[in-house]
Amino acid sequence: MQPIELSVIIVNYNGMKYLNGCFGSLYAQLAGINFEIIVLDNDSKDGSCDHIKQNFKEVRLIESTENLGFGRGNNAAVEAANGKYLLLINNDTIVQDHLLPALEFMRNDESVGALGIRMLDGNGNYIVAAGKFPAPVNMIRLKNMFLMMGREFRSGNFTKPYYDVDWLGGSFLLMPKKVYDAVGGFDKDYFMYVEDVDLCKKVANAGYRRVFMPGLSYIHFVGFSRSRDSLVVAGHEMYIRKNMAGFTKITSLAALGINKLIKKVKRALGR
Repeated sequence: MQPIELSVIIVNYNGMKYLNGCFGSLYAQLAGINFEIIVLDNDSKDGSCDHIKQNFKEVRLIESTENLGFGRGNNAAVEAANGKYLLLINNDTIVQDHLLPALEFMRNDESVGALGIRMLDGNGNYIVAAGKFPAPVNMIRLKNMFLMMGREFRSGNFTKPYYDVDWLGGSFLLMPKKVYDAVGGFDKDYFMYVEDVDLCKKVANAGYRRVFMPGLSYIHFVGFSRSRDSLVVAGHEMYIRKNMAGFTKITSLAALGINKLIKKVKRALGR
């Protein structure tokens, strides 16, 4: 029996309606690759665990008795992984292309610590899935982390097969397991949002590249809403406190404070 090369890691919380599509796409787009799927269920109440047990017996299911959040959930699942490489992928996704080119890219270049691909929304529209690391210049308006990536990233019209970037969205991250283990995985202090930026910062600090491949894509039924703005801001504040020092830290926190004030005013005005 050949050793498992790729461990697919999925953190699930009340996502039963997405599981058939997600699993089906993985089986199709990983054909020919020796892989396993590990699901960490964050104490779902929608029957997700029973659904997996009844319909996907080959999936390794870890049932948590509490909601560990995204980062801690991934960490717990990775502990059970046997693959040389990890694919961290959200439950509400459908992979559109065979992933062998991404895996081969990583096999052939050990300088790559994390790899992402093009993200589409449920209507097939391109969404930016990579960004610049937080800095004073992009904390007043968090969208600047995406806008500062350049015209190709803003439009989705790419001219190169791959791009080196600062960070990649956590809804699809291909990584060597040794890199994930070396940097300690996700920081457990994050519950939801910005933990992917923090992880990529640790990968960068360890000397590894973060690469975006636009020729492959996946659909992500993005569940973000403005009601979660406060969690995003809180995540960035935690990132700043953990990864910055001195004047950069002070000015970044000040810029983020302006961001929070602007959001507060907009809410008061009903915008």
